Amino acid sequence: MTKTAPSLSWRERFTAFRATLLIFLAAVLVSLPALRGSGRELDHLANLRRFASQFFPPDLSVTPQILSALGETIQIAVLATGISVLIALPLAASASRNIAPKAVNLFVRMLLNGIRTLPSLVWALVAVVIVGPNPLAGVIGLTFYSVGYLGKFFSDAFDSADMSVPEGLKMSGAHPIQAFQYGLLPQLKPLLMSNSLWMLEYNVRSAAIVGYVGAGGIGLLLHSYQEFAQWDRFATVLLFILVLVSALDLFGEWLRQRILKSNT
Repeated sequence: MTKTAPSLSWRERFTAFRATLLIFLAAVLVSLPALRGSGRELDHLANLRRFASQFFPPDLSVTPQILSALGETIQIAVLATGISVLIALPLAASASRNIAPKAVNLFVRMLLNGIRTLPSLVWALVAVVIVGPNPLAGVIGLTFYSVGYLGKFFSDAFDSADMSVPEGLKMSGAHPIQAFQYGLLPQLKPLLMSNSLWMLEYNVRSAAIVGYVGAGGIGLLLHSYQEFAQWDRFATVLLFILVLVSALDLFGEWLRQRILKSNT
């Protein structure tokens, strides 16, 4: 005689995942009024075709200026990402429930939430007010913005780590720093590297935008071409950004695979 599986009550079936999904679907329905347009009768496809036609063919004559500005953009993104990783690691450790006391967790998490409240463009604008319109403002603005997100990503990684290994090392006489270096960090290396590469890719794109407020980089060219409706040159800038971001994505995937293989 086969046994039938016990039936679950609706409370048992109503899991946290299903509750979250239901809340999200309700939020989507409530948000539908945001899809309303201007109320005027417009030929949207014709407008899109007319605007898109101004982007083609791209004007490659501005390639030298774009390459120079793109180099500055990469410098801004690399510096901002590197500095933010160094700042975010200790902040993330302080925000991790596995590492720091609860009072420290709460303070650092609120600090990271406050940093993430401001978009990268606003951080860049604040930096421009302080240091003037130059690439340094871009580095400062993107560094603050990146610290907020990397601190969140890194702390989540620390919270998900297996603490038995570093705890075992400390019980065998290892210094807490040694336990962190040899017991915790190797577990998280692929994830931390992946998050850092994602932040670098994001900062390359953001560095192209913060130039609109005078924070250096290729955004200055984008703003100039937009002001004078030179959409064919604008398209060339976007093409170079696409190539750069794609190259970073391929490099990141290759590097992640190498790190995973070295850990196995």
